[in-house]
Amino acid sequence: MKDTCIFASVFSFFMLYSKKIKHPISDQWVVFIHGAGGSSAIWHKQIKPFSNMYNILLVDLRGHGKSKLKNQKKDYSFEVIADDVVEVLKTHQIEEAHFVGVSMGSIVIKQIYSIKPELVRSMIFAGAVTKLNIKSRLLLRLGRILNRFLPYMTLYRLFARIMMPNKNHDQSRKMFIQEARKLMDKEFKRWFKLTARLTAYLSKLESSPYKIPQLYIMGSEDHLFLTPVLELTKGNQYSTVAIVENCGHVVNIENSERFNALSIEFIEGIKNK
Repeated sequence: MKDTCIFASVFSFFMLYSKKIKHPISDQWVVFIHGAGGSSAIWHKQIKPFSNMYNILLVDLRGHGKSKLKNQKKDYSFEVIADDVVEVLKTHQIEEAHFVGVSMGSIVIKQIYSIKPELVRSMIFAGAVTKLNIKSRLLLRLGRILNRFLPYMTLYRLFARIMMPNKNHDQSRKMFIQEARKLMDKEFKRWFKLTARLTAYLSKLESSPYKIPQLYIMGSEDHLFLTPVLELTKGNQYSTVAIVENCGHVVNIENSERFNALSIEFIEGIKNK
């Protein structure tokens, strides 16, 4: 691999943390969006291969990682969360990017596209959340009941164990639990409230096709979200689904080499058109 000179900078917008790694010659940007309870740290296996080829931007969503928003009293919405990211891109003067998201980060990216489609060149998703099946709806309903009585980390560990149950999911499960510990109880509750209207919101979000290239990288063992993705993308000329064997929900951690290779090949195919 050829040597690449990289410049890194850190920026806060209203205490929203982001880290920019600038490539010396590439004009392509890749923006990474984590899921609920995570942080930009979950992309640690993507930083080197992507920054060797592109400019990259890592963002900690409000209340996550190093983004500590104080005195937040209002409930959150995906519209508000997407607006945060759009403002960060404006400040970094990024006019167009390939977006990479994991889990609920996929919802944030699609919301960004719905309000600022010119910003989104393509979308890449790991463990995309597109529709709730019966199992996931029951899980969230149970969570809303238990949330009144259990400490948030107990509930988060339970969810992580159900979503990523197998031994080969250990690394991704531990990573998400580790990052979730950085959340405050109030922040967890604000984010968890988003699930109350998630079924209707996803239905609205997916009601019209996205006419830009999309790559869904799903684990064969993602028992909550793989089937809805296959149903959603069937016959869609803009969508490609790659199923990675022996992987669960968080493919970018469990099989980072395959995830990185698929994603970079996808971006290169778009870039060269």
